Amino acid sequence: MSSTIIPALLSGGAGTRLWPVSREAHPKPFMQLADGQSLLQKTFIRAARLAGVENVLTITNREYYFKTRDDYEALDSDVRVEKSFLLEPMGRNTGPAVALGALTIGQKWGKDAVMLVLSADHLIEDDAAFGEAVAMAEGLARGAKLVTFGIKPTAPETAYGYIEQGEAIGSTGGYRAARFEEKPSLEVAQRYLVSGRHLWNSGIFCFTVGTILDQLKEHAPRIYEGALTCWERTKARQGADAGVMEIDAETFSSLPDLSIDYAVMEKSGAVAVVPARFGWSDVGSWSAVSDLVRPDEAGNRVVGEAVLVDSENTFVRSESRVIAAVGTRNLIVVDTPDALLVADRDRTQDVKKVVEQLKLRKHETYKVHRTVTRPWGTYTVLEEGDRFKIKRIVVKPGASLSLQMHHHRSEHWVVVSGIAKVVRDDQEYFVNVNESTFIPPGRKHRVENPGMLELVMIEVQSGDYLGEDDIVRFQDNYGRT
Repeated sequence: MSSTIIPALLSGGAGTRLWPVSREAHPKPFMQLADGQSLLQKTFIRAARLAGVENVLTITNREYYFKTRDDYEALDSDVRVEKSFLLEPMGRNTGPAVALGALTIGQKWGKDAVMLVLSADHLIEDDAAFGEAVAMAEGLARGAKLVTFGIKPTAPETAYGYIEQGEAIGSTGGYRAARFEEKPSLEVAQRYLVSGRHLWNSGIFCFTVGTILDQLKEHAPRIYEGALTCWERTKARQGADAGVMEIDAETFSSLPDLSIDYAVMEKSGAVAVVPARFGWSDVGSWSAVSDLVRPDEAGNRVVGEAVLVDSENTFVRSESRVIAAVGTRNLIVVDTPDALLVADRDRTQDVKKVVEQLKLRKHETYKVHRTVTRPWGTYTVLEEGDRFKIKRIVVKPGASLSLQMHHHRSEHWVVVSGIAKVVRDDQEYFVNVNESTFIPPGRKHRVENPGMLELVMIEVQSGDYLGEDDIVRFQDNYGRT
């Protein structure tokens, strides 16, 4: 029997209730907390430090791979563990993700390997208690159980699903999961809190590869059969032992869009629940985020720089400028360079309605920040207007943009620091600090950073259309052609 335990981190989702920090192209797992670490980084550290873990599998969208890799590389000096990636071409919910994750783990470590499914955007305060709960769950999983972690409720929470705790399973510390409950009304949630038999559904799972595949085959045959076909196509295209696997898009798109809860956990008779007290939060709203910050005597909480006068129970998060609040009560204020949120603390669940409105208006702030991460570095939009846009471009050492062409705009590059190696049609030349170059429309071009330090440029675009989709790529080091 395999003694291997492989954490599988599910990382994605738009996190619309945490706009304007969480956006479609920069979702909730990448959101940094007050200590400077992202939720993804915290989850990775927690998983990597579990006893016996030698490899962490991350299941995420292909568009998030390079940012995920950057977050992990920032931790290499503290956490050294093998990393593998399973990249989705699109979101299909957690059912297909778990199925393909199980097939990936089974291919390398066998059907007896234990798969620990973690959401990359949850926060856990007590890592030691978490490790103890995982050890308990691992024992149950090796007994052919599908294990979920239930959190002892501390309030009548209506935003969480609940699990009704059944009879004890011997002396394992686990219990039979008698029933899964959807998000309840406040009255029902208050009854659940008093009952002592109901637990919050944390969305953390533990099972062997063989058990979850057998249960998928029984309760969600469409996901099971479709995942097998998708996995065979994925293997054939890339090889089974690659550290980064890109899921076959055609077969993956045909899989049912179902959560693992609905597809299997709510239907199976083999589900066990481990009651846990390890300080869990899904950080699902700005109210939850604010609770992570120590309050002052008036209940105010601040991240960044702020001046509060005669204010109570106000949360302020500022990334780049001073926020002043006078006479405010029960407010949430979240400021980013291109968007500001002001909300009643009791209405933070409705922030997602703002994102819905932005999507209807096709306003790009629902999707991207002013600073956008790319595989080669970042760009920041400094200013834009009719027929012009000004960007600050930062290229990592040794990285390069794609060989590309624009139909509708010209680009003027000024090097601020570092050195740029430029290709323009059949020319190749270097541009040093305080020097510039010009790229007319219709010219093939690329910029590369050949140095050991970051390359920083100011780019001035001019033309009748300045959208990011006016790019024709001819060659790319990051597979984006």
